[in-house]
Amino acid sequence: MSDAFLSSEDYAERAHNLYTQALYDEALDVLREGIAVYPFAADLHLGLAYARLAMEEYGWARRSFEQVLGLDANSEEAHAGLGEVLLKLGDRSAGLQHFDRVLTLGFREDHDLMLQIGRALFREGMLRHARGFFELAVAHHDESAEATASLGYAEHRLGTEDAALYWLRRALDLDENHAEARIYLGNLLYDRGEYDAALFHFEQTVPEEHVDELALWRTLELKKSVYRLPDGDPELQNWHSRLRELSEEQDPDEQFLAEIQAIHLTGSVRDPRQLELFGTLLTELQGMRRRRGELHKVSTKAGVTYSGTWEEIVLQMKMDDRDGARGSVVQYMEQVSRRSSRERGVTIPVTDAESFVRGAAQAGIVQILG
Repeated sequence: MSDAFLSSEDYAERAHNLYTQALYDEALDVLREGIAVYPFAADLHLGLAYARLAMEEYGWARRSFEQVLGLDANSEEAHAGLGEVLLKLGDRSAGLQHFDRVLTLGFREDHDLMLQIGRALFREGMLRHARGFFELAVAHHDESAEATASLGYAEHRLGTEDAALYWLRRALDLDENHAEARIYLGNLLYDRGEYDAALFHFEQTVPEEHVDELALWRTLELKKSVYRLPDGDPELQNWHSRLRELSEEQDPDEQFLAEIQAIHLTGSVRDPRQLELFGTLLTELQGMRRRRGELHKVSTKAGVTYSGTWEEIVLQMKMDDRDGARGSVVQYMEQVSRRSSRERGVTIPVTDAESFVRGAAQAGIVQILG
């Protein structure tokens, strides 16, 4: 078919296919060409607006969404998109007005729109509003694992942990292959100290389904602890490989700045959640760079001896500590560091396992035997 005979719908479909492949510049070219032929086609202007939103060109996206509404004041997709843009530009009140307009137009039963709006609010930290839209999605589509999981994420961020557990488990009942929900649930259970349950869920995933490092490290930690696996065991190889992939994908400057921003001058980490991200992750990454099978031995004043890699030694110390046994490894290290600073005047580094053990030796808590 010659381009001269393309309808506005044809241009919109071509652009949509490019958009779904993240070929936004190419999609923009098609849309501009279509608009030159059909200047009053609202669907082409709408496609242009969403492409610009995806490219984070918020000023241009706002203008395009407003053009759509000039052509069709009741376009629910334009109201949803413009609301999202306004949130990004800091005008939360106006953004919420456009989201409310979507509801007024009668689209509260539209699954995709409710999720789109809920996620936009969630990303901007407007969690109660986000929860409301996720609740609408679940109310009208109770078979949707995506909507149910999203409601679980919002509940967790709002601090209603029992509700979060319920909705995440419900999402997995609806779709046992929902990897994002399973990983999130595993992390939540880990934070609660329910390590067996956390490992169960982590082991239902494959390394390639993980898009951040935290759950990967926790899976390695739990596997080595529960199954007594050495660091170089073949069972751990794919998990280590995925960790390396994610580390290589991250911009080194961004990673360095994030680590610096997370650490106080005392060496402690500003936020426990950041501690888990940067503390345990750095522990594992540094462990991977060392020669496999490198073993050490330390003893306590009470005569208890621990042997293994630095990470395994810290894990054994944690499990024998009455106060720290139920927390994560990094929570244990932070707790010991605070106690040492208070009682001995020595702040123990918590950025990795080796530094922690050597710091503990300087504080007189343990003696390194080899």
